[in-house]
Amino acid sequence: MQPDGSYRFEGFFREVEDLIKEGDYSSTDFEAALAGSETGYTGYPLFNSPDAIADFLKRAGFDLVITANNHCLDRGYAGGIRTLRVLKQAGLDTLGTYENAESSKKYLIKNIRGVKIAYLAYTYGTNGIPIPSEHPDYVNFLDKDKILQDIKTLRPEVDIIILALHWGVEYQPRPNQDQIMLACSFLEAGADVILGSHPHVIQTMETINIKGQNKFVIYSMGNFISSQIGNERNSGIVLKMKFKKDFAAGKTDLQEVSYTPTFTHSYYQSGKRYFRVIPIERTIQKIKQGEEPLMNQADLSLLQSVLASTRQQLGPAFKAAN
Repeated sequence: MQPDGSYRFEGFFREVEDLIKEGDYSSTDFEAALAGSETGYTGYPLFNSPDAIADFLKRAGFDLVITANNHCLDRGYAGGIRTLRVLKQAGLDTLGTYENAESSKKYLIKNIRGVKIAYLAYTYGTNGIPIPSEHPDYVNFLDKDKILQDIKTLRPEVDIIILALHWGVEYQPRPNQDQIMLACSFLEAGADVILGSHPHVIQTMETINIKGQNKFVIYSMGNFISSQIGNERNSGIVLKMKFKKDFAAGKTDLQEVSYTPTFTHSYYQSGKRYFRVIPIERTIQKIKQGEEPLMNQADLSLLQSVLASTRQQLGPAFKAAN
């Protein structure tokens, strides 16, 4: 909070803003409510953030905010609806929770450089907070049959289908069998990419060739920005995917998948605690060159350990054979 009572978040992503803006369309999962100051700003277990975060996310380079997660009812249905309106007023697309039944039936399809991409988002639950009976369409639940039907409906209309799935078991470094089986079902049914969240740690990723098409799943991308305890819970990535469309043949292929390992660095200045997301490899180089103002040689072992752990979890980048 600033002396005038306002909130500023510019420091959060300053070190990775170039990576976020590099994409034609960048997305993130937002696990909090924007329910207004009157309900109080709180952290775990029921989150509520200042509205200023919405404009900040837009300025940082994000285009899409996924709201289908277990915290989407942290301030009740009214808080959830207000969250959507604040995000949209900031110029952000939203996905997975909806203001009304009509909007819940509209698919998010983006035309990016002539490539039609459909985005779908679902969550395993809402932390036991019930959906109001009069608003059953508020959130997309991770229902296998519904997802398969959505894929079937969209497949003839678009070039790429991307699923954002809030699933899995918190703090587990490997996906469980349910995740693996669901991923196989969705990719075989016609989805092209699965982006996982919820475990708060990085889980594995893989590229699978199905009927001559490269498909990709990352079971959990970790925490992008976090105040949790433990290096693995402050580890994340900026994921980049590159597709190529043959307009004559009407065929679109996944060409590349790469990632930049990141870490949430918390530090104190003038008695206040601050947070920022740092790209690990770039920060290591800046430390070695004496150009990093907030970290020094003593931090190298930590960053090198987190980097090695992330690389071990995810393995090498993917590039299609041409």
